[in-house]
Order: sequence, then C-alpha cells, then structure tokens
Amino acid sequence: MSPKELLFAALSHKPTPRPAWVPFAGAHAAKLLGYTATEFLQSEDKMVECLLEVHRMFKPDGECCIFDLQVEAEILGCDLVWADNGPPSVSSHPLACDEDDEPIVPCECTIPGPGDGRIPKICSAMRRIKAAVGDTTALYGLITGPFTLASHLRGSDIFMDMFDNDTYVHDLLHYCNQVACKMADYYIDAGMDVIAVVDPLISQISTAAFEEFMTEPFSALFAHIKERGAFASFFVCGDATRNVEAMCQTGCDAISVDENVNLKAAKAICDRHGVSIGGNIPLTTTMLHGTQQDNMKWVVELLDSIEDKTGLVVAPGCDMPFDIPFENTIGCAQAVFQTDAVREMVKDYVAVDDTMDVDLPDYAHLDRPLVEAFTLDPATCAACTYMVAAADEAKAAFGDRIHYKVYKYTVKEDIARTKKMGVPNLPSLYINGQLAFQSIIPSKEELDAAILKHL
Repeated sequence: MSPKELLFAALSHKPTPRPAWVPFAGAHAAKLLGYTATEFLQSEDKMVECLLEVHRMFKPDGECCIFDLQVEAEILGCDLVWADNGPPSVSSHPLACDEDDEPIVPCECTIPGPGDGRIPKICSAMRRIKAAVGDTTALYGLITGPFTLASHLRGSDIFMDMFDNDTYVHDLLHYCNQVACKMADYYIDAGMDVIAVVDPLISQISTAAFEEFMTEPFSALFAHIKERGAFASFFVCGDATRNVEAMCQTGCDAISVDENVNLKAAKAICDRHGVSIGGNIPLTTTMLHGTQQDNMKWVVELLDSIEDKTGLVVAPGCDMPFDIPFENTIGCAQAVFQTDAVREMVKDYVAVDDTMDVDLPDYAHLDRPLVEAFTLDPATCAACTYMVAAADEAKAAFGDRIHYKVYKYTVKEDIARTKKMGVPNLPSLYINGQLAFQSIIPSKEELDAAILKHL
C-alpha cells in the first residue's frame, strides 16, 4: 500500500496498517530552505522548491500545497499585512460599514476567476508538485471556509449580524460558498486529491448558530467537492468540541482539529458517522518549544490512547508555526511509522519542565478594569485575530478607562502566564482575572456590557 493509498483508505474510514501522517507545514515549508514566508507565498518556483523539501524531509502520506487563508480575501479587496515568519493577515474589511448603513453582498461577478490574484501561481505550483510526487503522495488543496471568508470581508460585525440581520448572513455565506466552490474547482483541476475547507471561526460559534447558518452551505460545498471526485475535509481550529457532531452531519469525509479538542472523544463521535478524524499534535508547547523526544512521546501516547485507529490521521493541530525545529516534525513522523520502536526509545524519557515563573496582576486592587486576550497568535490564527479585534474595538471605545493586554501562546512567558491562569481554551478573554468569553467571540454589545460591570 503506497502512502497515497493509505491516506485514501483512512479518509474512507477503512482499516489501515498504521495511521496516516499529514504534516501541515504551511509557511513553515519556507523555513526549510531559508526563505521568508512572503517569498514562499509569492513565488511559484519557491513554492515548488520548498514543497519538494517538505516531501523529502517529512515523508508525508498527504501533503498540503499551501496554507494561506487570505488568498481569496486578497482578491476580493481585503488589504493584507505580510510577514517574514507566517502567512499574511487581513487588515481591512471591504464590507464593513457604518452602523446606519445597509451592508451589502458582493455581486457574483466578483467571484475569483482562475487568472485572479495568486491563483495562477498556486495552481501552477500544484501541477508541478502533482507531476513530481502525486503518484505516491496525496495532495491537499486548502481553501478558506465560507464563514472565515465572510469574516474577512465583513469584519467582526459578522457576529452581531448573526443576531440582528440573519438574512444578510445567509446571503453573504451563500456568496462565500460560491467562492469556495470555485476555488475547490481550480485546485481539483490542478490535481489536488483532497480539498480541506479551513474555517477556524467555526469554533467561535454555538451549535445552534452552526445549525442555523453553517449546515446548509457546508453541506452543499462538501457535496460539490465529492461530486468532483476529491475527498472533502472540514478543518477547524480552537475548541470546536461542541460542534463536532454537527460538522460530521455536513457530509464531509474527514475533520481536522487542534489541541483544544479531546481527539479520543471526538473520534468516537466521528466513528459513529463514518467520518475520518485528523490531529492534533500541540503546535507550540510540543512542536515549537518541545524537544524531539517530547514530540515522539506525545504521538506515541496519542496512538496508545486510541484503541481503534480506523480513519485516524496524525497531524499537527493546525498550520505549523514557522520556527518549529525540523527534528521535532521528523520525530513525529518516526513515531507514526515506527511506533513500537519509538515507544521503547522514549519509555524512560521525562520531559523537563522549563515553564517560566510569572507574576500575575493583583486583580483585587486594580485601578481600572483589565481586559486580557489570551491567544495562540493573532497574526496566524483567524479566531484569535477576531477575538483581538473585538477587544481592540472595546479599548478604542473605553480608552483610558480600561487596561488591555494581548498574550500569544507562541511566546514562552505568555505560555507560562496562560498556564498559571488556567486558561481552558484559546482564544479567550478575561476581565479582571475572570474568564468572560471562552472560545466565543463576543459582539461589541456583549463585550461592552461585560466591561461596564467592572466600571
């Protein structure tokens, strides 16, 4: 059984000789050859060069060809901020408008064509990778999910729209779903075997909101992908636990989750629906800041915790941070390929706790309310971006009447602070040391009301 055949079997929820292995290298691919993320994401030749290096170093059963949730947004008028060590982030929202103005849905004539933006470079790179390794390795084309794309276009107002303008949200999601179908078509035509619909903001809404707004567009999108002969994967970040069942009911072949989700419990739900599940190696504490032994042990312990490995894909929880040491990813691959041997290697290994000691604020004696945003990284995590955007808006409204801090789980000191606070999920908002919004992005009205209680 070739690596590609093994992954196909896993995505079909069939038994495999071992779990499948898919490293979502994303912009990290650029790091392997010394390029910046911007150089990689803007050059077809560098994409191909780096993706071939990912294939050589990490021996994937399935490989993602690009992990950039801003490709569609850039074409549709969002300004981007480019970075050397990660994908770009959205800095403007063309559908944002004043409170008294009627929000609009773009004309279908604006749906990206095959020659727009970076699509030609990406598709050409995909075809070249397909020709080079596609006979033995399954290739993933990652597209931006309709809800996250709607958020890029509309901004954080989309969350309030879900309460007071539901017709508009349905219409905007329909438009964004049409964009997603077209992007899926372009990538399938370029040779992609799996279309992963990446929608991190799904973790930030309730199950009721998912069923009201998301079930219909995602079901239609996955049906379209499968009609085109590709596998359909539903890729989320953050604590999507409450929505796993609803996600399985959209007709996808697989879901992918990060470390916020208990993989064993989520797999039990997926198994009932015949859906494959992928994940969820911790991105920062283990892959970025851990040792090779930490990564090997984590994967072995994950595999040992799951008795029935049918439909299991071992993968990083989301887009891999740029500066992950190469040996850590190689260690994860070894643990998948040679689980018994690696288990023996790390059986006596005890991780060194190098967590920094940090001082927490004296929350009981603050001179004004303190709003704290605990995030993975707002520059690379869409859910974190919009959680911080909500807090930024509150800071702009309240000014000097509040203090405001943002913490990133990619920074060791901030990891220590997050652990000491006992933050259950990322992103989360705290006010005066108390959890106010756990993995749910608040509307402006909700956050303002929560802050006013402390004034």
